[in-house]
Amino acid sequence: MAGRHHETRVFPELATDVAGLTLRVLAAEQADEYYALIDRNREHLTQHGDYQALAASDYETARAELLNDPHPSLRCGIVLHGALVGRVDLVAVNPPKYGLGYWLDHDATGHGYATAACRVLIEYGATELGATDVFAGVTHGNGKSGAVLTRLGFEVADVFETYTRYHRALIAPPSQLQ
Repeated sequence: MAGRHHETRVFPELATDVAGLTLRVLAAEQADEYYALIDRNREHLTQHGDYQALAASDYETARAELLNDPHPSLRCGIVLHGALVGRVDLVAVNPPKYGLGYWLDHDATGHGYATAACRVLIEYGATELGATDVFAGVTHGNGKSGAVLTRLGFEVADVFETYTRYHRALIAPPSQLQ
């Protein structure tokens, strides 16, 4: 687009502390693998009432999402030994405040992959994007997702009718740096 420039940041492949688990940009080139991941997880994605729209996606909808540049947000595939097993996003809601969203293939849950993937993306957001706060929402009943956030140092910020909002401050406010 003429007249509109933004810094292009090349997102590196990020290693996690779990052997073989990395984060990579999730782009249109992975549309087939991404759609297959959605397709085999439709029931898993909606078990707590969330991810309804994603679970209802057809191939063209899923591919179209990957064609859109999420800048300045980050959209990452969680990759285990070369296979796409989930997704984690750092959403530029109001930088330096970000939102965090994540989900895993049903068969990839319970191994610490979400915690490791979120940890490395949050660290990247803090060091490379200057993120100071990260928020995440967890639908009531999704205790495993809440446990991921608790392990990552998040605290409950608000409880709403259908979900709980979590918050993690990444940088202490100046008044607390004494």
